[in-house]
Amino acid sequence: MKKTTHTITKPKGKLGVLIVGLNGAVSTTFLAGVMAVRKGLAMPIGSLTQMGTIRLGKRTEHRSPLIKNFIPLAKLDDLVFGGWDIRNEDCYASACEAGVLERTHLDSIKKELQAVHPMKAVFDQFYVKRLSGKHVKKGKTKFELMEMLREDIRTFKTANKLDRCVLIWCGSTEVFISPNNVHKNVKKLEDAMKKNHPDIAPSMLYAYAALKEGVPFANGAPNLTVDTPALMELAKQTGLPIAGKDFKTGQTLVKTVIAPMLKARLIGLSGWFSSNILGNRDGEVLDDPESFKTKEESKLSVLEGILQPELYPELYKNYYHKVRINYYPPRGDNKESWDNIDIFGWMGYPMQVKINFLCRDSILAAPIVLDLVLFMDLAQRAGMKGIQEWLSFYFKSPMFAPGLYPEHDLFIQLMKLKNTLRHMKGEELITHLGLEYYD
Repeated sequence: MKKTTHTITKPKGKLGVLIVGLNGAVSTTFLAGVMAVRKGLAMPIGSLTQMGTIRLGKRTEHRSPLIKNFIPLAKLDDLVFGGWDIRNEDCYASACEAGVLERTHLDSIKKELQAVHPMKAVFDQFYVKRLSGKHVKKGKTKFELMEMLREDIRTFKTANKLDRCVLIWCGSTEVFISPNNVHKNVKKLEDAMKKNHPDIAPSMLYAYAALKEGVPFANGAPNLTVDTPALMELAKQTGLPIAGKDFKTGQTLVKTVIAPMLKARLIGLSGWFSSNILGNRDGEVLDDPESFKTKEESKLSVLEGILQPELYPELYKNYYHKVRINYYPPRGDNKESWDNIDIFGWMGYPMQVKINFLCRDSILAAPIVLDLVLFMDLAQRAGMKGIQEWLSFYFKSPMFAPGLYPEHDLFIQLMKLKNTLRHMKGEELITHLGLEYYD
């Protein structure tokens, strides 16, 4: 075995899980699932950290332990939950209203869910037009509001006797903001907060507060948040991991599987039309054109990143790509997507692929939240600061270092993630070359 690359401190004590959007469908589904698993009432299906294995060494060695037995992750029993929301109700009431999980499942963990209440949120309807709430903080400046969030984090850690925390954004999609001068460095960001600059969205205040309090930050929405020069600079200064953005759940998850197939077989693409209907709070928020633009940018970037039209102009340079998201209240959290894919093959002959994915948005997102919480905590204990590109597996628009391009192929992302875990433990990286078996 090779020498261990990273010194990983053991996950001692309690790990605080701070969630923005604590009463949302994704958050309450995540909480309910973890609580049910802890009581032996459910299985953590979809969670790589809980059910995934990792191959070590050669195929002939037959070493494939569970990831949670290979790498020192926090135990589910050691997670303590808290966070912020614009609605002042306990998480049991919110989970019932969200309608994702059946009451029989929720009632089995009713006491645990009722014990989790949100703190007042930093919220401005300018950034999320379709939502409103009274459970919000009041302050003269955005800097003052950010300081209140810092105090919340300190109070939460002290009250629950926590060893460390992770903060994850499970809130709604904010309006589209382009990076500009106020996001250039930490000093400009701080000045902009004090001047209430409109390009400083609430999500940035949470990210800044987290990093200043020594808490890793992961962004589950497509907002411009921690992927700015200022907050990337702050993450390096504080030695903290950051990751994002936009949980990869339904339609985009499918795209990151099908598009690599087309590219691998050099099958051309003429057009890809994507449509969605959903009726939860996320759907209501995305019914606003400004919030939809933020989501659209995230969803559209995937195909170009995978297909690389600059390298394969004959196959992918001029394809047409359209994404539609429609708010349809009767569907609730049960999202449905349709993809019509026009392709062409040998001698230019046309073909089609059609996909109808009837998924449950929060059911797919909940295990992502769990894995990110545990992996971000691991990264902090391993001294891995700044962008965690190895966690691209979980995001529609993964963060990457300046000068690089993002890797969107789901299977390359998974290989990157598992090789990072092997690297952290000093195990040989898996290349799948396999020539040694035939010498």
